[in-house]
Amino acid sequence: MIVLAVVLFLNAAFNVLVWPRFYARVAKDPRARDAAGRATVFLKVHVVLIAIALVLALVSVLVGIAALTGAL
Repeated sequence: MIVLAVVLFLNAAFNVLVWPRFYARVAKDPRARDAAGRATVFLKVHVVLIAIALVLALVSVLVGIAALTGAL
């Protein structure tokens, strides 16, 4: 179970470190906003993908803790 917990914590750390930085790059991309300054589908889709990745990071942490405490 320790190996499982470590893998889950590494997954969570990767998601938390990488995806917010990726969002900053996507938000600065010229395709992120239209001429009126409104968010485009490009930005909205990436925001959804990043949000899913961060939710998965949270789930990974919770399952990792459960694995360490013997709740699994």
